[in-house]
Amino acid sequence: MKRIVLTGGGTAGHVTPNLALIPKLQEQNWDIHYIGSKSGIERILIEEIEIPYRPISSGKLRRYFDLKNFQDPFKVLKGIADAYFIIKKLKPDVIFSKGGFVSVPVVIAGKLNKVPVLIHESDYTPGLANRIAVKFATKVFVTFHEAKSFLQKDNVVVTGSPIRESLLRGNRERGLTYLEFSRQKPIITIMGGSLGSVKINTIIRENLDTLLQHFQIVHLCGKGNFDETLINKAGYKQFEYISSELPDIAAATDLVVSRAGSNSIFEWLELKKPMLLIPLSRNVSRGDQILNASSFKKQGFAEVLEEGELTNETFIQKINELNTNRDQYVNAMEASAPSNGLKTILGELEKIG
Repeated sequence: MKRIVLTGGGTAGHVTPNLALIPKLQEQNWDIHYIGSKSGIERILIEEIEIPYRPISSGKLRRYFDLKNFQDPFKVLKGIADAYFIIKKLKPDVIFSKGGFVSVPVVIAGKLNKVPVLIHESDYTPGLANRIAVKFATKVFVTFHEAKSFLQKDNVVVTGSPIRESLLRGNRERGLTYLEFSRQKPIITIMGGSLGSVKINTIIRENLDTLLQHFQIVHLCGKGNFDETLINKAGYKQFEYISSELPDIAAATDLVVSRAGSNSIFEWLELKKPMLLIPLSRNVSRGDQILNASSFKKQGFAEVLEEGELTNETFIQKINELNTNRDQYVNAMEASAPSNGLKTILGELEKIG
């Protein structure tokens, strides 16, 4: 039996592609193990599907000054040692990394154990963790063609993003029934990432009455952001997190308001859902979401509203424009090249495994 170690974490975006791969790996009889942090979201998501999970010490990689920067290098070193002995014991055929700070010790430990390491970079430009990890990688997969120019390696393969097949099997009627929504108004699904977004949550709730005149709203608000006063608001459903019901909700969705994390927007692209993207600003990120969103806008898949331009007026204006022109966005998405990288990545894993 072929054995694989998966890694990646810190945010759901660094786990979702692994969740897309796991059912296919199981069909091909791979023995699957996961290495992640002790308390990250990846542990919750992976243990939920009963994949053997091995936690290691991990330290965050930051581009800004923080007193923890003096402690975390030691956590990373311990994480390398932790991962080294786990990999030495498991003797996997291959390691697949989806990035995030927890993946760096695993990738380095894999190289030290002479195990082939494959890395996937979702964003337009590589994150800090993957910029370190590529030095130890056998092969690097990227979602955007443009990402190749930032890596300048001869082992880079453009694959697209691995999409969860379960997400493609949703049923609109089941979604409408679950949400208790009608067929009379379009449905907007709003999501601000796995932790939610204060700015997006605020703009939605400030404009809720205006939106509900023309739309029904599904609001994935993030953990701890549930508003008890809005529980019985007609046409509005809020969730901290959605799992098994997401495919049906996605099938019922007409428009999307989202951050511009690569994995999420490529899933919506695969589902042909017009998007209003509100990327994280450069004040709190390296600007990768701005580049992701800009690429989608240029290809006609989405409208973009940057945080600096986000007001009640601009938000409602963009929503109305998106709804008016939604057939135009759907046509552009239908004419685009396939974006699901699942088959390509599985093929590459098969070659090495």
